Amino acid sequence: MLSRQPKVLQPIGGQAMLAHVLQAASALPAAVVHVVYGHAGEQLRKAFPSAPVKWVAQQQQNGTGHAVAQAMPGVPDTARVLVLMGDQPLLTAATLKRLLAAPGEVAMLSMSLADPTGYGRVVRDGQGVFREIVEHADATPKQRNISEVNSGVYCFPADDLKQWLARLAGNNAAGEHYLTDVLAMAVSAGRQVAVCQAEDPTELQGANDKLQLAQLERLYQQRQAIQLLQAGVTLADPARIDVRGEVQTGQDIFIDINVVLQGSIVLGDEVRIGPGCVLEDCRLAAGTQVLSHSVLQGVVTEGACSIGPFARLRTGTVLAAGVKIGNFVETKQAVLGANSKASHLSYLGDAVLGANVNIGAGTITCNYDGVNKYQTTIADGVFIGSDSQLVAPVSIGEGAFIGAGSTITSDAPAGKLTLSRVRQKTLDDWLTPRQQACEDNS
Repeated sequence: MLSRQPKVLQPIGGQAMLAHVLQAASALPAAVVHVVYGHAGEQLRKAFPSAPVKWVAQQQQNGTGHAVAQAMPGVPDTARVLVLMGDQPLLTAATLKRLLAAPGEVAMLSMSLADPTGYGRVVRDGQGVFREIVEHADATPKQRNISEVNSGVYCFPADDLKQWLARLAGNNAAGEHYLTDVLAMAVSAGRQVAVCQAEDPTELQGANDKLQLAQLERLYQQRQAIQLLQAGVTLADPARIDVRGEVQTGQDIFIDINVVLQGSIVLGDEVRIGPGCVLEDCRLAAGTQVLSHSVLQGVVTEGACSIGPFARLRTGTVLAAGVKIGNFVETKQAVLGANSKASHLSYLGDAVLGANVNIGAGTITCNYDGVNKYQTTIADGVFIGSDSQLVAPVSIGEGAFIGAGSTITSDAPAGKLTLSRVRQKTLDDWLTPRQQACEDNS
Protein backbone atom coordinates (compact mmCIF):
# COMPACT_ATOMS: atom_id res chain seq x y z
CA MET A 1 0.00 0.00 0.00
CA LEU A 2 3.03 2.31 0.28
CA SER A 3 1.50 3.66 3.46
CA ARG A 4 2.34 3.95 7.16
CA GLN A 5 -1.09 2.47 7.84
CA PRO A 6 -1.54 -1.31 7.87
CA LYS A 7 -3.53 -2.59 4.93
CA VAL A 8 -6.61 -3.51 6.96
CA LEU A 9 -6.85 0.08 8.24
CA GLN A 10 -7.07 1.50 4.72
CA PRO A 11 -10.55 3.05 4.34
CA ILE A 12 -13.51 1.83 2.35
CA GLY A 13 -16.66 3.90 2.64
CA GLY A 14 -15.09 5.98 5.39
CA GLN A 15 -14.25 2.98 7.59
CA ALA A 16 -11.22 0.73 7.86
CA MET A 17 -11.47 -2.46 5.81
CA LEU A 18 -11.23 -4.44 9.03
CA ALA A 19 -14.25 -2.58 10.43
CA HIS A 20 -16.42 -3.92 7.61
CA VAL A 21 -15.20 -7.48 8.23
CA LEU A 22 -15.89 -7.17 11.96
CA GLN A 23 -19.39 -5.88 11.22
CA ALA A 24 -20.10 -8.92 9.08
CA ALA A 25 -18.75 -11.20 11.83
CA SER A 26 -20.84 -9.44 14.47
CA ALA A 27 -24.00 -10.38 12.57
CA LEU A 28 -23.20 -14.07 13.18
CA PRO A 29 -23.66 -16.00 16.45
CA ALA A 30 -19.93 -15.89 17.17
CA ALA A 31 -18.80 -16.76 20.70
CA VAL A 32 -15.43 -15.05 20.23
CA VAL A 33 -13.78 -13.07 17.43
CA HIS A 34 -10.00 -13.31 17.17
CA VAL A 35 -7.99 -10.80 15.13
CA VAL A 36 -4.58 -12.12 14.11
CA TYR A 37 -2.13 -9.41 13.07
CA GLY A 38 1.43 -9.53 11.84
CA HIS A 39 2.55 -5.98 12.65
CA ALA A 40 1.30 -2.55 13.74
CA GLY A 41 -0.67 -4.01 16.61
CA GLU A 42 -0.73 -0.67 18.42
CA GLN A 43 -2.30 1.04 15.42
CA LEU A 44 -4.94 -1.66 15.18
CA ARG A 45 -5.86 -1.52 18.85
CA LYS A 46 -5.97 2.26 18.78
CA ALA A 47 -8.32 2.13 15.78
CA PHE A 48 -10.63 -0.32 17.59
CA PRO A 49 -10.29 0.57 21.29
CA SER A 50 -13.57 -1.00 22.37
CA ALA A 51 -13.98 -3.77 19.80
CA PRO A 52 -15.13 -7.03 21.46
CA VAL A 53 -12.27 -9.07 19.99
CA LYS A 54 -9.20 -10.95 21.15
CA TRP A 55 -6.01 -9.60 19.62
CA VAL A 56 -3.46 -12.24 18.61
CA ALA A 57 0.05 -11.36 17.42
CA GLN A 58 1.75 -13.39 14.69
CA GLN A 59 5.33 -12.57 15.57
CA GLN A 60 6.80 -14.26 12.50
CA GLN A 61 4.86 -14.05 9.24
CA ASN A 62 5.03 -17.63 8.05
CA GLY A 63 1.88 -17.99 6.01
CA THR A 64 -1.88 -18.18 6.47
CA GLY A 65 -1.84 -21.54 8.22
CA HIS A 66 0.71 -20.26 10.71
CA ALA A 67 -1.46 -17.17 11.31
CA VAL A 68 -4.56 -19.20 12.16
CA ALA A 69 -2.51 -21.46 14.42
CA GLN A 70 -1.66 -18.48 16.63
CA ALA A 71 -5.31 -18.08 17.62
CA MET A 72 -6.13 -21.75 18.14
CA PRO A 73 -4.87 -22.11 21.75
CA GLY A 74 -7.78 -19.87 22.78
CA VAL A 75 -10.38 -21.89 20.86
CA PRO A 76 -12.22 -24.82 22.51
CA ASP A 77 -12.01 -28.19 20.73
CA THR A 78 -15.78 -28.30 20.43
CA ALA A 79 -16.00 -24.98 18.59
CA ARG A 80 -16.61 -24.34 14.93
CA VAL A 81 -14.02 -22.00 13.44
CA LEU A 82 -14.84 -19.50 10.70
CA VAL A 83 -11.75 -17.98 9.06
CA LEU A 84 -12.14 -14.57 7.42
CA MET A 85 -9.70 -12.29 5.60
CA GLY A 86 -9.15 -8.81 7.00
CA ASP A 87 -9.05 -7.17 3.56
CA GLN A 88 -12.43 -8.33 2.21
CA PRO A 89 -14.68 -5.42 3.24
CA LEU A 90 -17.52 -6.25 0.83
CA LEU A 91 -18.22 -9.70 2.29
CA THR A 92 -21.78 -9.84 3.63
CA ALA A 93 -23.24 -11.65 6.60
CA ALA A 94 -25.78 -13.27 4.24
CA THR A 95 -23.00 -14.99 2.27
CA LEU A 96 -21.32 -16.15 5.48
CA LYS A 97 -24.60 -17.63 6.70
CA ARG A 98 -24.84 -19.57 3.42
CA LEU A 99 -21.36 -20.94 4.06
CA LEU A 100 -22.20 -21.93 7.63
CA ALA A 101 -25.31 -23.76 6.36
CA ALA A 102 -23.28 -25.81 3.85
CA PRO A 103 -23.58 -29.60 4.38
CA GLY A 104 -19.91 -30.48 4.80
CA GLU A 105 -17.94 -30.82 8.04
CA VAL A 106 -15.42 -28.52 6.37
CA ALA A 107 -16.62 -25.73 4.10
CA MET A 108 -15.06 -23.03 1.98
CA LEU A 109 -16.16 -20.11 -0.15
CA SER A 110 -15.07 -20.04 -3.76
CA MET A 111 -15.67 -17.67 -6.64
CA SER A 112 -15.47 -17.85 -10.41
CA LEU A 113 -13.30 -15.21 -12.11
CA ALA A 114 -12.70 -14.37 -15.75
CA ASP A 115 -9.08 -13.67 -14.84
CA PRO A 116 -7.99 -15.91 -11.94
CA THR A 117 -4.33 -14.84 -12.05
CA GLY A 118 -2.77 -14.80 -8.60
CA TYR A 119 -5.50 -16.83 -6.91
CA GLY A 120 -5.34 -20.39 -5.64
CA ARG A 121 -7.27 -22.74 -7.94
CA VAL A 122 -10.05 -25.03 -6.68
CA VAL A 123 -9.22 -28.50 -8.00
CA ARG A 124 -12.04 -31.05 -8.27
CA ASP A 125 -12.12 -34.68 -9.41
CA GLY A 126 -14.04 -36.04 -12.40
CA GLN A 127 -17.27 -36.10 -10.42
CA GLY A 128 -16.90 -32.47 -9.33
CA VAL A 129 -15.90 -33.35 -5.77
CA PHE A 130 -13.36 -31.06 -4.14
CA ARG A 131 -9.82 -32.44 -3.99
CA GLU A 132 -7.45 -29.54 -3.12
CA ILE A 133 -6.46 -25.92 -3.60
CA VAL A 134 -3.31 -25.23 -5.58
CA GLU A 135 -1.70 -21.81 -5.23
CA HIS A 136 -1.05 -19.92 -8.45
CA ALA A 137 2.74 -20.16 -8.04
CA ASP A 138 2.54 -23.93 -7.63
CA ALA A 139 -0.14 -24.62 -10.27
CA THR A 140 0.51 -26.46 -13.52
CA PRO A 141 -0.44 -24.78 -16.82
CA LYS A 142 -3.61 -26.90 -16.92
CA GLN A 143 -4.56 -25.95 -13.37
CA ARG A 144 -4.02 -22.26 -14.12
CA ASN A 145 -6.84 -22.53 -16.67
CA ILE A 146 -9.30 -23.25 -13.84
CA SER A 147 -11.58 -20.24 -13.27
CA GLU A 148 -12.93 -21.28 -9.85
CA VAL A 149 -10.63 -19.89 -7.19
CA ASN A 150 -10.18 -19.83 -3.46
CA SER A 151 -11.54 -16.88 -1.47
CA GLY A 152 -9.62 -17.48 1.75
CA VAL A 153 -12.85 -17.95 3.75
CA TYR A 154 -13.30 -21.33 5.46
CA CYS A 155 -15.16 -23.17 8.18
CA PHE A 156 -13.57 -26.01 10.21
CA PRO A 157 -14.23 -28.15 13.30
CA ALA A 158 -11.75 -26.80 15.87
CA ASP A 159 -10.40 -30.16 17.08
CA ASP A 160 -9.58 -31.35 13.55
CA LEU A 161 -8.17 -27.96 12.57
CA LYS A 162 -5.70 -27.99 15.44
CA GLN A 163 -4.35 -31.37 14.38
CA TRP A 164 -4.08 -30.41 10.73
CA LEU A 165 -2.36 -27.10 11.48
CA ALA A 166 0.25 -28.94 13.54
CA ARG A 167 1.17 -31.02 10.47
CA LEU A 168 1.69 -28.11 8.07
CA ALA A 169 5.08 -27.81 6.36
CA GLY A 170 6.40 -25.21 3.96
CA ASN A 171 6.70 -27.53 0.97
CA ASN A 172 5.77 -24.92 -1.63
CA ALA A 173 7.30 -22.19 -3.78
CA ALA A 174 7.00 -19.59 -1.02
CA GLY A 175 8.18 -21.88 1.78
CA GLU A 176 5.14 -20.89 3.88
CA HIS A 177 2.52 -22.78 5.88
CA TYR A 178 -0.55 -22.53 3.67
CA LEU A 179 -3.96 -22.84 5.28
CA THR A 180 -5.16 -24.25 1.95
CA ASP A 181 -3.10 -27.41 2.61
CA VAL A 182 -5.42 -28.12 5.54
CA LEU A 183 -8.24 -28.73 3.06
CA ALA A 184 -6.24 -31.42 1.32
CA MET A 185 -5.63 -33.00 4.76
CA ALA A 186 -9.37 -32.93 5.39
CA VAL A 187 -9.97 -34.79 2.12
CA SER A 188 -7.29 -37.36 3.02
CA ALA A 189 -8.97 -37.85 6.40
CA GLY A 190 -12.25 -38.63 4.66
CA ARG A 191 -13.96 -35.40 5.65
CA GLN A 192 -16.51 -33.96 3.29
CA VAL A 193 -15.44 -30.53 2.06
CA ALA A 194 -18.36 -28.41 0.88
CA VAL A 195 -17.55 -25.70 -1.65
CA CYS A 196 -20.00 -22.82 -1.52
CA GLN A 197 -19.58 -20.56 -4.54
CA ALA A 198 -20.29 -16.88 -3.93
CA GLU A 199 -23.21 -15.52 -5.91
CA ASP A 200 -21.40 -12.19 -6.26
CA PRO A 201 -17.63 -12.60 -6.59
CA THR A 202 -17.05 -8.91 -5.88
CA GLU A 203 -17.89 -9.65 -2.23
CA LEU A 204 -14.64 -11.55 -1.96
CA GLN A 205 -12.43 -9.04 -3.70
CA GLY A 206 -9.44 -7.86 -1.66
CA ALA A 207 -6.88 -5.12 -2.11
CA ASN A 208 -3.10 -5.29 -2.26
CA ASP A 209 -2.45 -1.79 -3.64
CA LYS A 210 -4.14 1.58 -3.96
CA LEU A 211 -5.53 0.76 -7.40
CA GLN A 212 -7.36 -2.28 -6.04
CA LEU A 213 -8.42 -0.22 -3.01
CA ALA A 214 -9.99 2.37 -5.33
CA GLN A 215 -11.78 -0.40 -7.21
CA LEU A 216 -13.17 -1.72 -3.93
CA GLU A 217 -14.37 1.77 -3.02
CA ARG A 218 -16.30 2.07 -6.29
CA LEU A 219 -17.89 -1.35 -5.77
CA TYR A 220 -18.86 -0.36 -2.24
CA GLN A 221 -20.35 2.95 -3.39
CA GLN A 222 -22.24 1.19 -6.17
CA ARG A 223 -23.79 -1.03 -3.50
CA GLN A 224 -24.75 1.99 -1.38
CA ALA A 225 -26.32 3.75 -4.37
CA ILE A 226 -28.39 0.68 -5.18
CA GLN A 227 -29.66 0.52 -1.60
CA LEU A 228 -30.71 4.18 -1.74
CA LEU A 229 -32.45 3.70 -5.06
CA GLN A 230 -34.26 0.64 -3.76
CA ALA A 231 -35.38 2.71 -0.75
CA GLY A 232 -37.03 5.17 -3.13
CA VAL A 233 -34.39 7.91 -3.20
CA THR A 234 -33.87 9.70 -6.51
CA LEU A 235 -30.18 10.05 -7.38
CA ALA A 236 -29.22 12.41 -10.19
CA ASP A 237 -26.38 10.03 -11.02
CA PRO A 238 -25.88 6.83 -8.98
CA ALA A 239 -22.20 6.81 -9.97
CA ARG A 240 -21.58 10.19 -8.35
CA ILE A 241 -22.52 9.81 -4.70
CA ASP A 242 -20.36 8.71 -1.77
CA VAL A 243 -21.90 7.18 1.34
CA ARG A 244 -19.56 6.82 4.32
CA GLY A 245 -21.96 5.85 7.07
CA GLU A 246 -25.60 4.93 7.68
CA VAL A 247 -28.42 6.74 5.88
CA GLN A 248 -32.09 6.65 6.86
CA THR A 249 -34.50 8.06 4.30
CA GLY A 250 -38.12 9.07 3.91
CA GLN A 251 -40.04 9.42 0.65
CA ASP A 252 -39.47 11.55 -2.43
CA ILE A 253 -35.90 12.54 -1.58
CA PHE A 254 -33.67 13.96 -4.30
CA ILE A 255 -29.86 13.91 -4.15
CA ASP A 256 -27.87 15.67 -6.84
CA ILE A 257 -24.39 14.78 -8.09
CA ASN A 258 -21.16 14.64 -6.07
CA VAL A 259 -22.84 14.55 -2.66
CA VAL A 260 -20.96 12.99 0.27
CA LEU A 261 -22.94 11.52 3.19
CA GLN A 262 -20.87 10.70 6.28
CA GLY A 263 -21.66 9.25 9.69
CA SER A 264 -25.30 9.03 10.76
CA ILE A 265 -27.65 10.72 8.30
CA VAL A 266 -31.44 10.97 8.60
CA LEU A 267 -33.34 12.55 5.69
CA GLY A 268 -37.04 13.29 6.01
CA ASP A 269 -39.64 13.27 3.24
CA GLU A 270 -38.99 15.52 0.25
CA VAL A 271 -35.53 16.60 1.36
CA ARG A 272 -33.50 17.92 -1.55
CA ILE A 273 -29.70 18.05 -1.55
CA GLY A 274 -27.92 20.04 -4.22
CA PRO A 275 -24.70 19.20 -6.05
CA GLY A 276 -21.37 19.11 -4.26
CA CYS A 277 -22.76 19.08 -0.72
CA VAL A 278 -21.13 17.30 2.23
CA LEU A 279 -23.31 16.14 5.14
CA GLU A 280 -21.94 14.55 8.30
CA ASP A 281 -24.07 13.36 11.24
CA CYS A 282 -27.13 15.37 10.22
CA ARG A 283 -30.86 15.01 10.78
CA LEU A 284 -32.87 16.97 8.25
CA ALA A 285 -36.63 17.36 8.65
CA ALA A 286 -39.14 16.93 5.83
CA GLY A 287 -38.99 19.60 3.17
CA THR A 288 -35.49 20.85 3.98
CA GLN A 289 -33.47 22.02 0.98
CA VAL A 290 -29.68 22.11 0.98
CA LEU A 291 -28.44 24.10 -1.98
CA SER A 292 -25.22 23.48 -3.84
CA HIS A 293 -21.76 23.20 -2.26
CA SER A 294 -22.87 23.47 1.34
CA VAL A 295 -21.10 21.67 4.20
CA LEU A 296 -23.18 20.51 7.17
CA GLN A 297 -21.73 18.85 10.28
CA GLY A 298 -23.93 17.80 13.19
CA VAL A 299 -26.91 19.84 11.95
CA VAL A 300 -30.55 19.30 12.97
CA THR A 301 -33.48 20.90 11.19
CA GLU A 302 -36.81 20.73 13.01
CA GLY A 303 -38.89 21.70 10.00
CA ALA A 304 -38.55 22.65 6.37
CA CYS A 305 -35.56 24.98 5.97
CA SER A 306 -33.46 26.42 3.16
CA ILE A 307 -29.68 26.15 3.45
CA GLY A 308 -27.03 27.45 1.08
CA PRO A 309 -25.63 27.64 -1.48
CA PHE A 310 -22.07 27.71 -0.14
CA ALA A 311 -23.10 27.58 3.53
CA ARG A 312 -21.11 25.98 6.32
CA LEU A 313 -23.14 24.76 9.28
CA ARG A 314 -21.13 23.22 12.09
CA THR A 315 -21.86 21.01 15.08
CA GLY A 316 -24.64 22.18 17.37
CA THR A 317 -26.62 24.02 14.72
CA VAL A 318 -30.38 23.57 15.20
CA LEU A 319 -32.80 25.21 12.78
CA ALA A 320 -36.55 25.53 13.35
CA ALA A 321 -39.10 25.45 10.55
CA GLY A 322 -38.82 28.22 7.98
CA VAL A 323 -35.23 29.19 8.74
CA LYS A 324 -33.16 30.44 5.82
CA ILE A 325 -29.36 30.20 5.82
CA GLY A 326 -27.90 31.76 2.70
CA ASN A 327 -24.60 31.83 0.85
CA PHE A 328 -21.33 32.18 2.74
CA VAL A 329 -22.97 31.94 6.16
CA GLU A 330 -21.26 29.93 8.90
CA THR A 331 -22.90 28.73 12.11
CA LYS A 332 -21.61 26.83 15.13
CA GLN A 333 -23.52 25.94 18.31
CA ALA A 334 -26.30 28.15 16.98
CA VAL A 335 -30.04 27.71 17.51
CA LEU A 336 -32.31 29.63 15.15
CA GLY A 337 -36.03 30.02 15.81
CA ALA A 338 -38.86 29.73 13.30
CA ASN A 339 -38.63 31.85 10.16
CA SER A 340 -35.36 33.51 11.16
CA LYS A 341 -32.87 34.18 8.40
CA ALA A 342 -29.22 34.92 7.79
CA SER A 343 -29.13 35.36 4.06
CA HIS A 344 -25.45 35.99 3.36
CA LEU A 345 -21.93 36.59 4.59
CA SER A 346 -22.45 36.11 8.33
CA TYR A 347 -21.03 34.14 11.25
CA LEU A 348 -23.26 32.97 14.12
CA GLY A 349 -21.34 31.12 16.83
CA ASP A 350 -22.60 30.21 20.32
CA ALA A 351 -25.84 32.03 19.56
CA VAL A 352 -29.53 31.52 20.38
CA LEU A 353 -31.94 33.31 18.07
CA GLY A 354 -35.67 33.56 18.54
CA ALA A 355 -38.32 33.54 15.82
CA ASN A 356 -38.49 35.97 12.90
CA VAL A 357 -34.99 37.35 13.41
CA ASN A 358 -33.25 39.02 10.47
CA ILE A 359 -29.44 38.86 10.38
CA GLY A 360 -28.02 41.43 7.96
CA ALA A 361 -25.12 40.73 5.64
CA GLY A 362 -21.69 40.82 7.26
CA THR A 363 -22.99 40.34 10.81
CA ILE A 364 -20.86 38.30 13.21
CA THR A 365 -21.16 37.17 16.80
CA CYS A 366 -17.83 37.76 18.53
CA ASN A 367 -18.00 34.69 20.75
CA TYR A 368 -14.34 33.94 21.53
CA ASP A 369 -11.83 36.00 23.52
CA GLY A 370 -8.90 33.71 22.84
CA VAL A 371 -9.60 31.54 25.89
CA ASN A 372 -13.35 31.30 26.55
CA LYS A 373 -16.53 31.09 24.48
CA TYR A 374 -19.52 33.34 25.25
CA GLN A 375 -23.13 33.28 24.14
CA THR A 376 -25.18 35.81 22.20
CA THR A 377 -28.96 35.79 22.79
CA ILE A 378 -31.26 37.40 20.26
CA ALA A 379 -34.98 37.54 21.08
CA ASP A 380 -37.96 37.23 18.71
CA GLY A 381 -38.45 39.76 15.95
CA VAL A 382 -35.02 41.38 16.15
CA PHE A 383 -33.56 43.13 13.08
CA ILE A 384 -29.76 43.17 12.93
CA GLY A 385 -28.43 45.66 10.39
CA SER A 386 -25.63 44.76 8.00
CA ASP A 387 -22.00 44.70 9.08
CA SER A 388 -22.77 44.52 12.80
CA GLN A 389 -20.60 42.92 15.46
CA LEU A 390 -22.28 41.47 18.54
CA VAL A 391 -19.62 41.11 21.23
CA ALA A 392 -20.65 38.28 23.56
CA PRO A 393 -21.86 37.85 26.18
CA VAL A 394 -24.68 40.07 25.01
CA SER A 395 -28.47 39.98 24.69
CA ILE A 396 -30.68 41.74 22.16
CA GLY A 397 -34.22 42.34 23.41
CA GLU A 398 -37.43 41.40 21.62
CA GLY A 399 -38.23 43.52 18.59
CA ALA A 400 -35.01 45.50 18.85
CA PHE A 401 -33.27 47.10 15.85
CA ILE A 402 -29.50 47.23 15.56
CA GLY A 403 -28.27 49.88 13.16
CA ALA A 404 -26.00 48.82 10.34
CA GLY A 405 -22.30 48.99 11.07
CA SER A 406 -22.71 48.83 14.85
CA THR A 407 -20.47 47.14 17.39
CA ILE A 408 -22.71 46.06 20.25
CA THR A 409 -20.89 45.43 23.52
CA SER A 410 -23.80 45.83 25.96
CA ASP A 411 -27.33 44.44 26.06
CA ALA A 412 -29.72 46.17 23.66
CA PRO A 413 -33.23 46.87 25.01
CA ALA A 414 -36.40 45.51 23.46
CA GLY A 415 -38.22 47.52 20.84
CA LYS A 416 -35.52 50.20 20.54
CA LEU A 417 -32.99 51.19 17.88
CA THR A 418 -29.47 50.68 19.15
CA LEU A 419 -26.42 51.70 17.16
CA SER A 420 -22.78 52.63 17.67
CA ARG A 421 -21.09 54.63 14.96
CA VAL A 422 -18.62 57.47 14.56
CA ARG A 423 -20.43 60.44 13.02
CA GLN A 424 -19.68 60.67 9.30
CA LYS A 425 -17.62 63.61 8.15
CA THR A 426 -15.70 64.68 5.05
CA LEU A 427 -12.19 66.24 5.17
CA ASP A 428 -12.04 68.76 2.35
CA ASP A 429 -8.29 69.37 2.59
CA TRP A 430 -7.30 65.69 2.61
CA LEU A 431 -4.72 64.62 0.01
CA THR A 432 -4.13 61.18 -1.43
CA PRO A 433 -0.62 59.73 -0.87
CA ARG A 434 0.20 60.44 -4.55
CA GLN A 435 -0.98 64.06 -4.20
CA GLN A 436 1.01 64.44 -0.98
CA ALA A 437 4.17 63.14 -2.69
CA CYS A 438 3.76 65.58 -5.57
CA GLU A 439 3.33 68.47 -3.16
CA ASP A 440 6.46 67.46 -1.20
CA ASN A 441 8.53 67.40 -4.41
CA SER A 442 7.33 70.74 -5.67
